[in-house]
Amino acid sequence: MNLRSVLRRTVAAASSAILLAGLAAPAQAEPLPENYNFFGGIPFELSNPNGSLPGTNDYSCTPTAKHPNPVVLVHGTGGGSQTNWGAYAPLLKNNGYCVFSFTYGALPGAPWPVNQIGGTRPLAQSAQQLKGTVERVLKATGAKKVDLIGHSQGTLMPSYYVKKLGGAGTVGRYVSLAPLWRGTGGDLGRAASVFVRGLNIRDPFFPVFESIGDMLPGSRFLDEVWAGGTPYAKGVEYTNISTRYDELVLPYTSGQLDGPPGTTVRNIVVQDTCGQDFSDHLAIAGSRRAAYFVLNALDPQHPRPVPCYVVPPFFGA
Repeated sequence: MNLRSVLRRTVAAASSAILLAGLAAPAQAEPLPENYNFFGGIPFELSNPNGSLPGTNDYSCTPTAKHPNPVVLVHGTGGGSQTNWGAYAPLLKNNGYCVFSFTYGALPGAPWPVNQIGGTRPLAQSAQQLKGTVERVLKATGAKKVDLIGHSQGTLMPSYYVKKLGGAGTVGRYVSLAPLWRGTGGDLGRAASVFVRGLNIRDPFFPVFESIGDMLPGSRFLDEVWAGGTPYAKGVEYTNISTRYDELVLPYTSGQLDGPPGTTVRNIVVQDTCGQDFSDHLAIAGSRRAAYFVLNALDPQHPRPVPCYVVPPFFGA
């Protein structure tokens, strides 16, 4: 056999080996399209009622060593499993997280689409639903803890789970978009709470959206989660991301709360590092800029540059 034949056979064998290896290797999943718009999840709810956003609620998902904690998304008042998280589901999935979302606090027994208008019930009741979701996620994935990302009401309600329902040992990082640790409404909201409590009216005292009363300063709910002088729990890492243009969390500084000694808390106001960010209460949950703050909060060992650009109110971008 001459040298040319040997080389020909060697090249052919190598090519066959490469081809077989390529066939045997698992196909690389295509990244999900990312849509930075607060309303980006609504088309998915309309086309797949009561469903899940692509990339979420895969209970066969195995967390990686880089991201060992599954992420549970906790929507705001009036939101739902799909409608609140159109920007975050693909982003987190593309970055290697196991992602889960659920609708809590909807009117019991209501038909679609009313059953996807969440956050209407008393916050302590909704916290029980969060507990059930976290327990299911931990059991399915084998993880020891979850990370939480909440928006609006979804930043406050989990504190009841963490402090009152034994959740402190199951939550690693607690990331809040438009948080309201002191409630919303300022002095006017507190006056309303004091007035209602003076009448000895039992909670909840708001019709339909019963959760609203829990979010007013001076509410019984806030008294419970602030027991001990703080709504925070030791062992949980907190990140609070607020906007000065928040028209529903009043004042916006309600969510900028330092922690007591022994508690890890990072407070961020998006305009402090970018005057072009005009995010309001909704846009902060649809903004790519805020989303990169969230990514860094979930994985502080691998920080990414947070972009600065014009973020319009209402939609985000």
